[in-house]
Amino acid sequence: MKKMRLHVFLLMLFSLAMSAQEKRVITEIDTTRNLLGAQFNLTLKARVDTAVRVVFPGGQQFGLLEILQVYPTDTIRDGATMQLIQKYGLTQFDSGRYVIPRLPVQIGAAQFLSDSISVEVMPVKVDTLRQKMYDIKDVVAANEGSSKWWIYLLILIALAAAAFFGYRFWQKRNVQKVADPVFKTPIEKATVLLQQLEQKGLWQRGEVKNYYSELTDIARNYIEEAIHIPAMESTTSELIVALRMAAAKKNMALSAETVANLESVLKHADLVKFAKSRPAEFEIAEDRAKLEKSIITLDKSIPEEVVDDSAERTELLRQQMLKKQKRRKIMIAAGSVVGLLFLIAIFFTITKGFYYVTDNVFGNPTKELLEGEWITSQYGNPSVHIETPEVLLRTDAEKYLPKESLAVLKEFQMFTFGGMNMELFVQVSTNKFKEPREVDLALVVEGSIKDWEAQGAHSIIVKQEEFDTNQGITGVKAYGTMQILDKESNRSQKVYYEMLFFKQDQGLQQIVVAHVEGDRYGPEILRRIISSVELKQLTQ
Repeated sequence: MKKMRLHVFLLMLFSLAMSAQEKRVITEIDTTRNLLGAQFNLTLKARVDTAVRVVFPGGQQFGLLEILQVYPTDTIRDGATMQLIQKYGLTQFDSGRYVIPRLPVQIGAAQFLSDSISVEVMPVKVDTLRQKMYDIKDVVAANEGSSKWWIYLLILIALAAAAFFGYRFWQKRNVQKVADPVFKTPIEKATVLLQQLEQKGLWQRGEVKNYYSELTDIARNYIEEAIHIPAMESTTSELIVALRMAAAKKNMALSAETVANLESVLKHADLVKFAKSRPAEFEIAEDRAKLEKSIITLDKSIPEEVVDDSAERTELLRQQMLKKQKRRKIMIAAGSVVGLLFLIAIFFTITKGFYYVTDNVFGNPTKELLEGEWITSQYGNPSVHIETPEVLLRTDAEKYLPKESLAVLKEFQMFTFGGMNMELFVQVSTNKFKEPREVDLALVVEGSIKDWEAQGAHSIIVKQEEFDTNQGITGVKAYGTMQILDKESNRSQKVYYEMLFFKQDQGLQQIVVAHVEGDRYGPEILRRIISSVELKQLTQ
């Protein structure tokens, strides 16, 4: 979105007169000032030929004014022409200055726009003599009160979840330690595991594939631990070949029947696991008996080795224990760091507030502007002294002004920071006229609102009041909210703004400060900038 251009006072100085020729759409309103909730009567008139079709605008509201009633269309005939009169009843329940936008009226195939009208909704005065008045309540800090209960609830839920999962992890590790007994020999381990497999009753429940997987894993683990061949990663054919080679190398008294029974069970298991074979119950029992008998026969055929590898095994166990201890220390250290950070975050969330933690961890651009080093400088002529978080940069705004405007200006300067679609926008502009002029600041405010509408702003709420600087110079302050369209993201965001207008003998000064509505640090930045404004006398 373009930087805001200040030539609103030119709209007051160079507003075009009504055209001498008759307008197709005439706009009238019964009053431009009304009390809160009172009705404005807006009238649109169109003079057309009797054969032409006219469509007046409809909807729920015009601008920010709510439509209370749409009256029936009146028709006044005058020969071959007629005048159509459409009346609307409008209202607003919030005081301030509002703009009824230009409304489309369809006349035949062409579309005409009505005039925009600025109206003011005045608050209802309260009789302080009859109605009891109360003191203003103290300001409640943002991190106080019951509105943040959900943050504490989330913290409690997170702590409870962490404690629950931590307990389950600890419990699971303890159960695993108890469930993993130490076996003296591979055959003892295989025998116990076979007994445990039968107790599970897998194939009785229809889990035949799981049963054969565990059955063959027991056999392969035994062969790998007892005979020292890679049984777990070998196919059935590779395992049988390696077993026969190991039997010949170790002088094992291994019968052909034992090898054949083992091979038969392993191949049968492959069919169950990969070919989805479904053996009968007696075949499952036979396979289990063959496997157990083959393992026992293999164990008896292994010759006893007199090699003393106790020192080697002791060193291996020591290395494994050191690795486990190192891994445990790393896990404990990492868990301690994460837990400490989590506790610190919880502590500062409870004591300082949720936004304090997020702003300091992830950063906040407006917080950095507020807490940074501010600059006090003067801009333009008549000069404006102002304190801002960043230096305002000169903007070549004259290229946006029409030639007619430049003809009556002696000097025009503009300085800006940020943009209306950014977190913060600051603008200072000054001008000097070639000839003395009488400037109505109320009309300048109205022109500023129309200028914003022309640049895409909508839903503008305007309130006005007098403003005095610390040196006693009086001007006009306009403030409120509006919706700004970001053309890049095609999304609107709500902006709060304040404008100051001052006039001198031959000059006009304007200060604009705006921030995104809801920004936690925007209001404090705005107050600090506005309260620092001072003006200098016009130099010739």
